[in-house]
Amino acid sequence: MAQSISGDVVSSGESLVQPLLSIVVICHNMVREAPRTLHSLSRRYQRGIEDLEYEVIVVDNGSSRPLAEAQVREFGPEFRYVFFPTASPSPVAAINAAVDASTGSHVVICIDGARILSPGMLRFIALAIRLSPRPVIGSLAWHLGSKVQKVSMLEGYNQEAEDRLLADSGWLEDGYRLFSVACLANSSGKGWFRSISECNCICLSRGMYDELGGFDERFVLAGGGYANLDFYKRACELPGAQLITLLGEGTFHQFHGGAATNARPESHPGKRFADEYRGLRGMPYAKPEQLPIYLGSLPKQAVPFLRQSAEQA
Repeated sequence: MAQSISGDVVSSGESLVQPLLSIVVICHNMVREAPRTLHSLSRRYQRGIEDLEYEVIVVDNGSSRPLAEAQVREFGPEFRYVFFPTASPSPVAAINAAVDASTGSHVVICIDGARILSPGMLRFIALAIRLSPRPVIGSLAWHLGSKVQKVSMLEGYNQEAEDRLLADSGWLEDGYRLFSVACLANSSGKGWFRSISECNCICLSRGMYDELGGFDERFVLAGGGYANLDFYKRACELPGAQLITLLGEGTFHQFHGGAATNARPESHPGKRFADEYRGLRGMPYAKPEQLPIYLGSLPKQAVPFLRQSAEQA
């Protein structure tokens, strides 16, 4: 039975030590995609996190086909599942509620539960926290497949093709192999050495989250519209914030009929998203231009993207 989100203290596993990270993962009708994402957050997959205290709060945002709580808990004692009863297509209220119920000193927001993480993500987030008193930590985003999915879907790419791609990739044995079967998302299209417009795995301190007032719940369109872009921009522009971009790590988007990533050209919501943002902020969206510092290593599968990034720097 799904539990409601509350402010109760939740320990990481059986430990009474405060987690360093509270990871919030938002899902909506992702019974196919979410298990892969959650596996990528488990201790079985993530590398170098033996001593890391963390919790994963998996929030089902009003799904008509919700995940099973027992299935979520199978990924480890760090995981808990809550169903957020809502008819809203926007996940922002669920994100804020989950953060309120979390216990970590830092929060990690994964607004899209269909994105598989690379296996060094949590290790390097934990290291990056030590680099600044006010870090904003993020990574680039990739789409599974040889082209961004709003293009590849017009050429026959779908969930069945992606299932075959992932099965053949060997990502369960080595998650860095995902780089070999993916392309940069439009939001990260210029690579590591140019600014990005959003981050699908963003970490900052609980205090900084509170300074921002969390995600702006006035973003009510499907998927949150520009809510994630807005949150990333505002976080980067906080006084004293240090942007830290992880090299050699990333998130990999699965095909799931996303509000924007998998929308057909004739029904793409981009204009509505932009209009909502302009109405709330009084100006068009412009990505942040803060210069990051970099942390990470470079798996061999990511080398082509380093070359691509350097060429476009």
